[in-house]
Amino acid sequence: MATRIKEKYLAEAIPALKQKFGYKNVMEVPKLTKIVINMGLGDCKDNAKAMEMAINELTTIAGQKPMVTKAKKSIANFKVREGMNVGAKVTLRGDRMEEFMDKLVSVALPRVRDFRGVSTKAFDGRGNYALGIREQLLFPEIEYDKVEKIRGMEMIFVTTAKTDEECMELLKLLGMPFAQA
Repeated sequence: MATRIKEKYLAEAIPALKQKFGYKNVMEVPKLTKIVINMGLGDCKDNAKAMEMAINELTTIAGQKPMVTKAKKSIANFKVREGMNVGAKVTLRGDRMEEFMDKLVSVALPRVRDFRGVSTKAFDGRGNYALGIREQLLFPEIEYDKVEKIRGMEMIFVTTAKTDEECMELLKLLGMPFAQA
């Protein structure tokens, strides 16, 4: 069973991208390969229960258990020792990635107050896009009453596009609401 994003990609995005950029072969057309979701949890480094709650929330949002990231260096000013748990990240591919993208553009982003679209300045020059959100409450699976602390997260959309323009066009066709310049 194909997801809505996959159907949209096959039916609308491929023909539109082929026409706009003049691709001869279907294999040249850029596609979304993975979405990496990262949540910094430096404030929970001493509190195992808060860390567990944050990881459970990220698991609920992504539908996949995140990997706990550890500090690479000790930083005295932040009271961080090398090897301490400082974050969580999850890499989504395939159907989970498509379902997450669909949920993000059709449910979560429209719930942002005074939403005018996502920034067009967050491309990395190699056809990838970074999006940060300030609170996990945008996602419908998160129950407001059970949230201990509002946390933000970063999402990186990795595509096979060679340029930012191709990546932007692909994400736009998949439903990403970009702000008007």
